[in-house]
Amino acid sequence: MKEEFNPDKMIKVTNERYRQWYHIQTPGGWLNDPNGLCYFKGYYHVFYQFHPYSAEWGPMHWGHVRSKDLVHWEQLPIALTPGAPEDKGGCFSGSAIIKDNRLYLFYTGHNYYDDNDLDHFWENQNMAYSDDGITFHKYAGNPIIKTPADNTQHFRDPKVWEHNGHYYMVIGSQDKENKLGRILMYKSTDLEHWESCGPIIQSHNRDAEGWMWECPDLFTLGNADVLLCSPMGIKSQPEQFMNLSQVCYSVGHLDYQQHRFDGSKFRELDHGHNFYATQTMLTPDNRRIFFGWLSPFNEKMAEQADGWAGSLTLPRELVLEDGQLKNRPVKELAQLRQAGGTKKHLTLNGEAQVSIKDAQHAEYLFDFDDGSLTDFQWSISDQRGSLIKINCQGAKVTLYRRGTQDQYRYATLTAPAKNVHIFVDTSSVECFINDGAASFTERYYATGKVTAAIAAKGVTLDEQAYVLGKGEE
Repeated sequence: MKEEFNPDKMIKVTNERYRQWYHIQTPGGWLNDPNGLCYFKGYYHVFYQFHPYSAEWGPMHWGHVRSKDLVHWEQLPIALTPGAPEDKGGCFSGSAIIKDNRLYLFYTGHNYYDDNDLDHFWENQNMAYSDDGITFHKYAGNPIIKTPADNTQHFRDPKVWEHNGHYYMVIGSQDKENKLGRILMYKSTDLEHWESCGPIIQSHNRDAEGWMWECPDLFTLGNADVLLCSPMGIKSQPEQFMNLSQVCYSVGHLDYQQHRFDGSKFRELDHGHNFYATQTMLTPDNRRIFFGWLSPFNEKMAEQADGWAGSLTLPRELVLEDGQLKNRPVKELAQLRQAGGTKKHLTLNGEAQVSIKDAQHAEYLFDFDDGSLTDFQWSISDQRGSLIKINCQGAKVTLYRRGTQDQYRYATLTAPAKNVHIFVDTSSVECFINDGAASFTERYYATGKVTAAIAAKGVTLDEQAYVLGKGEE
């Protein structure tokens, strides 16, 4: 198999009806996990899993965009194309790091056995590099890490960072003996030669903690270390862990000498239907931000009929407060606001329309007077009725998304809701309550004109609404 991208075979977008205005998406073809987040030579770089030849999952390439402000994104040439001996089945997820003014990518090589069974594969870890941030060269010594003997075939998604003069890598894996998820760590002095540190944490219960931990990320936030990962196989509980897979976090301490992470029980980072495969990075001003995949899981995406599939979440900042990991939209997104936004102070009894020219490309902010909130609801609707509803009753938040089944998601706050912040794009909604103490990430597909409304019982609030512009260059 020759490693070569053929632009003539790239699928074209045939209909713009669901195309996002200010989210990262492909120029045509399939998208899933964000990869390689970094800041290099004046640009934020985001790579993503990309199948350019169809709107279905397929042999993974690395798509690539860059931005100077986290808002306006420029599509760049494909960074990684499968076909080398170590990645014939795909260039799967990974991360980036800068060393000596060179950008390094670390990614999983996916490889199939010759039996036409897509569940029969092996994985390894590889490296590529670039001096200009656009053209990448695969390392001649790939693979740099092979699957360890005590691991199953699940061995992917390397995340690399530097600490006290050494480089460290965590990889999502599954131990062979118990078929349970775990995180492996490796150590290096030069990014080329890696020494195994073994598992730093692992699942002890398939139903409660999962059988495979994908997309691991380890970083320091405040005075704690945070493990972020995407466990597969956690059994649904009442109003928790309701997706096929979800993003979870644990707050604790990474012992670099003993190679052990001790942390809290898994908690969900987001409570929506469509949120997975997060990756973080540090900004030049030392904020910890991330992107995730607006995942369909086992749902069909309506835009696949139009030659494309999927988008990434908005960039969000992570903040650790009282042991809870909060996520909120980055401040740069205010640049999207168009002139003519509305601001109101009102006491609401019943339902009211939110007066805005384009409810489908909008930002909504609601701040409640202290002690005012008893029951508040925001919703968007089309000609068929409600698309998304978000209801706050004290500290309980319930989300409804139109569909044939599995319509509701839930979150419980530590205090009653004080504010709600919502971004609506052509086919997505991202909602943040109490400055990101809870969030919900959703896809939706409207028919005809979209309107927004709020409803409450004796609630006094400040309302702001802005039409948002496009984020593509």
